[in-house]
Amino acid sequence: MGVEIEAKMSVADHETVRAALAAAGGRRISDCLEINRILDNKDHTLESSGKGLRVRVTRSLADQSETTTLTIKGPLIPGPLKSRDEFEMIVDDAAEALGFFKTLGYEPVVSFQKRRETWELRGSKIELDEVPYLGKFVEIEGPNESEVFSLRESLGLSGQPIIKTSYVALLIEYLKRRSLPMVDVAFG
Repeated sequence: MGVEIEAKMSVADHETVRAALAAAGGRRISDCLEINRILDNKDHTLESSGKGLRVRVTRSLADQSETTTLTIKGPLIPGPLKSRDEFEMIVDDAAEALGFFKTLGYEPVVSFQKRRETWELRGSKIELDEVPYLGKFVEIEGPNESEVFSLRESLGLSGQPIIKTSYVALLIEYLKRRSLPMVDVAFG
């Protein structure tokens, strides 16, 4: 188990951040397409308690290899950044994982793609994300709040408001307002 400590900001484009990362000595790790399936039971017990259960398939854009990760997130921890307990494990097969959870009463409530470019700088992860309907974001995940704030400033993002709401919650709100289906939200 670890605690996820991150700052997420909406951006118009990734070019400026990419240039700042390169100038600061950042190292580009990967480019991928994620397929995220968020699960809950019929009573939405996880959502109502601020928890999350996700099955994520990550497809590398370099070689098309896939990795499936199960993630359980705890409720938000009070503070200026988005922090919460997080448990993750790699599994062999997404369909098997989904079947396993279905027998326990957990089924996908929303499914969406995300494009993600991952960088490493000063021991922290910086993600350049794009989500259908929502746009482009930068996430800075570090070992502590002070390092996250420091990186945010050095990348020229200190003027951008921090978004503590998850992509899932943002997307669900967007889809509900427009009466759009919650499953298979993908790039066109």
